[in-house]
Amino acid sequence: MAASFRASAAILPEFLLSRFAGSKLKSAAALRSACRQPRRWAAASQRRYAGTVRASPELEARVAAVPIERMRNFCVIAHIDHGKSTLSDRLLELTGTIQPGGSHQVLDKLDVERERGITVKAQTCSMLYNHNGEDYLLHLVDTPGHVDFRAEVSRSYASCNGALLVVDASQGIQAQTVANFYLAFAQGLNMIPVINKVDLQHAEPQRVTEQLENVFELEDPILVSAKSGLNVGGILPAVIERVSAPEGSADKPLRMLLIDSWYSTYKGVVLLVRVFDGVVKQGDHIMSMGSKLKYIVGELGMQYPTEVATSSLRAGQVGYMYFNPGMKNITDAKLGDTFCHMGKEVEPFRGFEEPQPMVFVGAFPTNQDEFQKLEDSINQLTLNDRSVTIAKESSHALGLGWRLGFLGTLHCSVFEDRLKQEFGGSELLITAPTVPFKIIWRQPGKNKNGDDEPSETIITNPALYPEEDVVRTRVEEIQEPYVLATITIPVDPPEFLGNVIELCQENRGNQVELTFFSNQVILKYKLPLLQLVDNFFGKLKGITKGYASLDYEEAGYVKSDIVKLELLVNKEPVDAIAQLCHRSQAERLGRMWVQRFKQFVDRQLFEIVIQAAIGKRVLARETVQAFRKDVTAKLYGGDHTRRKKLLEKQKAGKKKLRAIGNVIIDQKAFQGFLSRDGGGDPRPKK
Repeated sequence: MAASFRASAAILPEFLLSRFAGSKLKSAAALRSACRQPRRWAAASQRRYAGTVRASPELEARVAAVPIERMRNFCVIAHIDHGKSTLSDRLLELTGTIQPGGSHQVLDKLDVERERGITVKAQTCSMLYNHNGEDYLLHLVDTPGHVDFRAEVSRSYASCNGALLVVDASQGIQAQTVANFYLAFAQGLNMIPVINKVDLQHAEPQRVTEQLENVFELEDPILVSAKSGLNVGGILPAVIERVSAPEGSADKPLRMLLIDSWYSTYKGVVLLVRVFDGVVKQGDHIMSMGSKLKYIVGELGMQYPTEVATSSLRAGQVGYMYFNPGMKNITDAKLGDTFCHMGKEVEPFRGFEEPQPMVFVGAFPTNQDEFQKLEDSINQLTLNDRSVTIAKESSHALGLGWRLGFLGTLHCSVFEDRLKQEFGGSELLITAPTVPFKIIWRQPGKNKNGDDEPSETIITNPALYPEEDVVRTRVEEIQEPYVLATITIPVDPPEFLGNVIELCQENRGNQVELTFFSNQVILKYKLPLLQLVDNFFGKLKGITKGYASLDYEEAGYVKSDIVKLELLVNKEPVDAIAQLCHRSQAERLGRMWVQRFKQFVDRQLFEIVIQAAIGKRVLARETVQAFRKDVTAKLYGGDHTRRKKLLEKQKAGKKKLRAIGNVIIDQKAFQGFLSRDGGGDPRPKK
């Protein structure tokens, strides 16, 4: 084997060798020398691509000298686009963690986050800050603002004792500001109000200050401009004074909480942990209290802002960790799990409630030859996003694919973007989103093994919906999920309020509350989740010119009149386009389907009938006329019966062809029908 390495090293081209510039291998000759020692070469290559950085002795000494009384763990929470990530950048610059004037949104590490200007994944960073001559170790968490990623926010609170509540000086309190405040308040976090963007022309800091006092009873907000850095220096002293130090002791047995995890090609599963008690070091033997599996700590450290290896993590700190040998199955890293030293079991933490997907779509490759490649990419991406559920499914029209479950429509859209950017994924056909429905059976029977069947069933795929005769005879009721939506809009212009109320009523909403404060209106409606995923947010933004904000929370299942709407082509159902909807919406949706699908179906030698139906009841119909050949063109004069005979023969032939012919629908027809610019897919447009 060593001989093959030496042979390879002798002919390595210079352009390939240059890729190792900046590593310890300073020249091509040095690399060739290293290649003569295969193990050393492999280790050098792995260090290069794993990106491991060791903390300097000076940094590690400063961190070790900070007692737990001078540690502060806090997060930044706000409505979407109120400046959380920009403010985090300024704090990192202020503490010297990053250089001023560098790349923006340092903690937004995903390409999709930078492109969309939103935070998708909660990111953490440790900072050293000198206050009144003493070093403080600060741990910062930048959280998402969109409701689809609330699970990321709630998990982040477990590692924090305080929160910066950031509010835009021009927009004021929005729907997700309210939701995030109450989430943090329920966790007992110390709240520090921050009013951002005070340098904007339309900023009204005095009005927003009054809102914070009236709604949340928060006083003395810090007025800043994260973009220019105005007064940002007043935030960290406030954190030190108003946020309590983490509880715990380094002298107690190790008690460590698993907050988050992700998958690394070189390291296996990497854990983000909060150490509540004790000290953990490299080489320690630790155990999961949940699974009872045993591990050896391979490397640990803190995010500064990227992974920086240290010799230990102690009580009060938040850091990363991976094992040697590595944890290969990310399902073993159950979020909320407790870790302890071998033989020193401690009381486990309560853990986290796993988020349940509430929006489901069918995903199919446009080219079936790309199926295996896409499956590998999807499986790899779900390693770092465990809130996505995946199951294989097949369609007569679209071939093999997957049924994917997401927390919301934005979550689905972000997943698709990440698939293309990070794995070079091919184009996907995404079916219209649906939500889980609950079927309550009248008299549960016995299955083929003689066991009792369940009294209720949750279905997430329209293909699994029972036939109409089964619904009439065996189903007691069908329930759909509802949400309590909070909508915030400005008082002026007054037509905004009327438009929003009309939109909610059109989408089967029931008003719960309407509150005026300052120059804003807060409406609370109970809405079917099915209507919410039907581009409700896009319509809301349209009728309010972008000024409305939306937040929602689950409100349980409610009895509803749900039917299965199918698209038929020459009386044969197209399974990929079936959808569950409320009976009152079925006719409107059916007419839109047949008109749109007709645009993408090519004419053939016989007539094609496109129908939308519920069971045997047809709601809408369109017809694609057949091609017609002029069979009488060859006739020149003669008796008219000759012409009539040829036309009758053609008519009989078309009738026979219609009876035995198969409709061939090109894949482009489905691509066009399911495209985002039309009725098949109500997801938010980019």
